[in-house]
Amino acid sequence: MANLQMTGILEKMTGKDKDFRYMATSDLLSELNREGFKADADLEIKLSNIILQQLDDVAGDVSGLAVKCLAPLVKKISEPRVVEMTNKLCDKLLGGKDQHRDIASIALKTIIAEITTPSLAQLILVSLSPQLIRGITGPGTCTEIKCESLDILCDVLHKFGNLMATDHEMLLNALLSQLSSNQASVRKKTVSCIASLSSSLSDDLLAKTTIEVVRNLGNKGAKSELIRTNIQMIGALSRAVGYRFGPHLDDTVPVLINYCTTASENDEELREYSLQALESFLLRCPRDIASYCDEILHLALEYLSYDPNFTDNMEEDTDDENNEEEEDDESANEYTDDEDVSWKVRRASAKCLAALIVSRPEMLCKLYEEACPKLIDRFKEREENVKMDVFNTFIELLRQTGNVTKGQTNLNKLSPRWLLKQEVPKIVKSINRQLREKSIKTKVGAFSVLKELVIVLPDCLADHIGTLIPGIEKALNDKSSTSNLKIEALIFTRLVLASHSPPAFHPYIKALSSPVLSAVGERYYKVTAEALRVCGELVRVVRPNLEGYGFDFKPYVHPIYNAIMSRLTNQDQDQEVKECAISCMGLVISTFGDNLGAELPSCLPVLVDRMGNEITRLTAVKAFAVIAASPLWIDLSCVLEHVIAELTGFLRKANRALRQATLGTLNSLIVAYGDKIGPSAYEVIIVELSTLISDSDLHMTALALELCCTLMADKRSSRNVGSAVRDRVLPQALTLIKSSLLQGQALLALQNFFAGLVHSANTSFDALLESLLSSAKPSPQSGGVAKQALHSIAQCVAVLCLAAGDQKCSSTVKMLTEILKDDGTTNSAKQHLALLCLGEIGRRKDLSSHAHIETIIIESFQSPFEEIKSAASYALGNIAVGNLSKYLPFILDQIDNQQKKQYLLLHSLKEVIVRQSVDKAEFLDSSVEKILKLLFNHCESEEEGVRNVVAECLGKVALIEPVKLIPALKVRTTSPAAFTRATVVIAVKYSIVERPEKIDEIIYPEISSFLMLIKDQDRHVRRAAVLALSTFAHNKPNLIKGLLPELLPLLYDQTIVKKELIRTVDLGPFKHIVDDGLELRKAAFECVDTLLDTCLDQVNPSSFIVPYLQSGLDDHYDVKMPCHLILSKLADKCPSAVLAVLDSLVDPLQKTINFKPKQDAVKQEVDRNEDMIRSALRAIASLNRISGGDCSLKFKNLMSEISKSPTLWDKYYSIRNE
Repeated sequence: MANLQMTGILEKMTGKDKDFRYMATSDLLSELNREGFKADADLEIKLSNIILQQLDDVAGDVSGLAVKCLAPLVKKISEPRVVEMTNKLCDKLLGGKDQHRDIASIALKTIIAEITTPSLAQLILVSLSPQLIRGITGPGTCTEIKCESLDILCDVLHKFGNLMATDHEMLLNALLSQLSSNQASVRKKTVSCIASLSSSLSDDLLAKTTIEVVRNLGNKGAKSELIRTNIQMIGALSRAVGYRFGPHLDDTVPVLINYCTTASENDEELREYSLQALESFLLRCPRDIASYCDEILHLALEYLSYDPNFTDNMEEDTDDENNEEEEDDESANEYTDDEDVSWKVRRASAKCLAALIVSRPEMLCKLYEEACPKLIDRFKEREENVKMDVFNTFIELLRQTGNVTKGQTNLNKLSPRWLLKQEVPKIVKSINRQLREKSIKTKVGAFSVLKELVIVLPDCLADHIGTLIPGIEKALNDKSSTSNLKIEALIFTRLVLASHSPPAFHPYIKALSSPVLSAVGERYYKVTAEALRVCGELVRVVRPNLEGYGFDFKPYVHPIYNAIMSRLTNQDQDQEVKECAISCMGLVISTFGDNLGAELPSCLPVLVDRMGNEITRLTAVKAFAVIAASPLWIDLSCVLEHVIAELTGFLRKANRALRQATLGTLNSLIVAYGDKIGPSAYEVIIVELSTLISDSDLHMTALALELCCTLMADKRSSRNVGSAVRDRVLPQALTLIKSSLLQGQALLALQNFFAGLVHSANTSFDALLESLLSSAKPSPQSGGVAKQALHSIAQCVAVLCLAAGDQKCSSTVKMLTEILKDDGTTNSAKQHLALLCLGEIGRRKDLSSHAHIETIIIESFQSPFEEIKSAASYALGNIAVGNLSKYLPFILDQIDNQQKKQYLLLHSLKEVIVRQSVDKAEFLDSSVEKILKLLFNHCESEEEGVRNVVAECLGKVALIEPVKLIPALKVRTTSPAAFTRATVVIAVKYSIVERPEKIDEIIYPEISSFLMLIKDQDRHVRRAAVLALSTFAHNKPNLIKGLLPELLPLLYDQTIVKKELIRTVDLGPFKHIVDDGLELRKAAFECVDTLLDTCLDQVNPSSFIVPYLQSGLDDHYDVKMPCHLILSKLADKCPSAVLAVLDSLVDPLQKTINFKPKQDAVKQEVDRNEDMIRSALRAIASLNRISGGDCSLKFKNLMSEISKSPTLWDKYYSIRNE
């Protein structure tokens, strides 16, 4: 049946009537696209012949359809047929009539695009390549044929270059000869053809190509257009092969720079191509180009203002605020010249400079000194496209500054931020001039620069607000402004309002508020939404606190309110606008509520109504939280009951964000309006919130418990509320306290809950204490209680005792000491808990009234159970915190006399010191002397545990007494005992915490004497120094920035596998290899990982990736993991450096993802290997996000291997979507 139909179609296709032919070809196309279409040998021949015939049809639309038929046909017929068709088309292309040549070329390209199987590709390449080369190099071939052949060859090479390795040399010779053709079009297409070929060339042939091109450039008598082509060729090669071009830079860069500077005045294109090639080198060969960066910088800056036909006679320093009219005339009769293409040179310079900024974070300070003033000056560029590029380059400079100085607050002189701050007045002056231009595009670009500036230096515009306001006004009010410009202006206004202190704006509120409020009424929703967000910031600025800094805000209350109200009541608008209007109205009511008495009854019900709508309810709940927290005690009586009922219902909803917001809002409402809400409502809330308390969502639990405490604390709560809490919440709380996950905010909330419960009605202290202590008993179902749970219970017991008063507290302490006095080898859990409780109570309250409590605790040091020993040392230390003068000497005395209990007693001492350093308390001088003497005596202890505790104690004492300690530690860095050297460096690590401390300036000059131990002979000392460097980099990067140039090479050296640290242990039946350097290498890579976050401008990524990171990716499991993280980070932050060496990173990653554990491997090994593979795939996913990764053939092959393996692809897919 199908064949009959086919015959009919084929007959019509050869008919005389053009419309018949068109319809028949269209039917054929539908048939070919059908899933089940199959053709026998006979039909294949007919089909291929008739479609080739249709290609030459006089009617263009018929031949167009015939080309479309080729795509499905290639997939449905046998390979020899396809080869035959390509040969016929090739003949048409090379020898046919002129009018058939175009369509033959299109048909060939279509076929090549559809080939998927390697076997077919191979067949076609064998027959097609020689013919195309003949078309390109044949004597007497016309230009059109050459161009078409080059076009098709370019497609072939791009798709199948690596299948043609044997022909590479022949192809290359043929193509290189065409670079000197007289026809510009042939040369241009040859360049892209060689570029397509180069990505699959061997290194030798690539070198041959480069040498040939450089030789052509060195040819003195060459025509200028040939020189241009060869320079274009260099740029194209670099873009195609990426970092593989690195070795040839020494030959090419000087030639390019030379041509750039010596080209004749009208040869702009030569300069443009040279600069484009240099830009490509900067991005793709960052390691090899390093030595030329300064030269390139000067070149780019020189040509950034290259404009030989135009002299800039505008007075630079006249402040043209007032002569706007003049300026408009001037821009109208500005100089233009269609012949002038010098703008291309300026554009190429700007892009080259941007590449330098992006790829060289370490040159930032130099760039600020040399490039920044020049860029600001060039904002006046007369060619708009170039001006956009100058803006973009400047934005890159700002972004890089933000990246490099992330997390640094103090501005030391000559840091990039400080240098930027000095330029702000110039930037503002120059940008203001741009904001007065007519062009919309220019103004949008100018706002983008300002926006980025505020993000990087949040408070830098305080002195310039007044000069910027006219630009904002003009952008928002001007009839010609587009919505895009308005959005940019509004975003900038919002960022400025949010990041500067309110009084800076007070003189300009009038000028600023009217255009913003009129923008709220715009028709385009994105403008409206942004304007509403600006209104929110405006409200905060107009009245920053109740006094309002002496600024009269009243005139602005009603205009702002009316503008927002009209948006709030309007139903048919975009969701984004609705949400912005709701949150903005919340802010307005909470800030101006005392001036809106008459409006509240009409406005609050609208907000309540929005709570009932599923789309806007979350935003409305948050708005009520803002209103409830207002210091103005807004009168909510008209809606309060309704709001509470709605909110209570929301606690049952599945949406987590909604439940969280609801708990917070209820809490604020009850604190502010408890007297207006009845106890019956409280009971309903308690029933609802009790279901939210569990360890599966600790954040929600903390919020629920806080709300519960607020309800219990309300003096007007009835007895029913107390019993509801006891029946509903207490059982949940006692289950929660046994969780090993409980910590942080949830644990604090739970402690406050128990403290609140003691005071609330009808719950006795003894019953609560009993229920807490009994929750620590091991149950037959779940076994013992987790260690974390015992700590949680102990903290709650302590809070409970203190809340209940002194009498209850001392009776509890007596009971706990009785438990310890019992010969309690039978019940270790009970003793464990008793010790922890004593410690927690002792820390909060002086227990010296209980005689001999310290000796009772020390008795427990003899216990056979490890956990009881450590609990006892914890308890002793914490009791000492409660009364230092009594218990600290006791501990010190014991450490000296009790050799066996030393480790535990040192732990007690550590508890004391850590608490003191956290609370910023001082020790008595005499005790400091004793403590130090004792600690330094134990520096060389054989036990690592003792040394670590000593180091932590020394570090924390250093926080309290830096002046004494730093010199004492420094002296010991040269101690002959390696353990002592390691201990003092670790002590320094413990003394560097995130918050600023007085130790910082004392240790600053001495840091190098500690960190330089990274080159010590002993591996323990080296590792200690690496860990200390890591802590500095994480907590106080500014302290070590100056040392990094010296430290980094030493740090990188620690990442290498050292043969002398690998030893073989003979275990009789088998030998075991121990690698003592593993921990050190792992620590070193983790340190680099931290440095990438905080000191990116100091780490030169390209010198680190190869060889250090490359060897780490092939190291032990523990080292690979941090290396994968580093690779992901680098791919994100320094993509060009990674791209440059992508090929060399593929092998270790490929090895990792294909590694199979042995058959008899235990589950732990299998799981570790799974983690390893996922970690490698995570790194690969980051690499795949870099644009330009396609130029690495190896990486392409790796990605196709992953996509072909179902197991790997599933893992990769899930990781990519995380």
